[in-house]
Amino acid sequence: MALKTTQWDPAEYLDTPEAMAAYLEAAFEEGDPTLITAALGDIARAKGMTQLARDTGLTREALYKALSPDGDPRLSTFFGVMKALGMKIEARAA
Repeated sequence: MALKTTQWDPAEYLDTPEAMAAYLEAAFEEGDPTLITAALGDIARAKGMTQLARDTGLTREALYKALSPDGDPRLSTFFGVMKALGMKIEARAA
């Protein structure tokens, strides 16, 4: 008998600002830009791309493309999305 699986979508579990921040922080700790972009995309989908597009002044399509696992968002897009999500980046000594 074949094993049945279901697709897991992290956006379904990112329902609080704290969960979103912890998820993104974990991606930062890995240090992989692709993972960070994908995590930010998951958070954006959890918040709602339509509203996020309005808040950033970008189109939904541009957001989906920039925040996909294959995306490579400009730094200005990255910071615009972070601001619209109510998040900030803090630097600290390693």
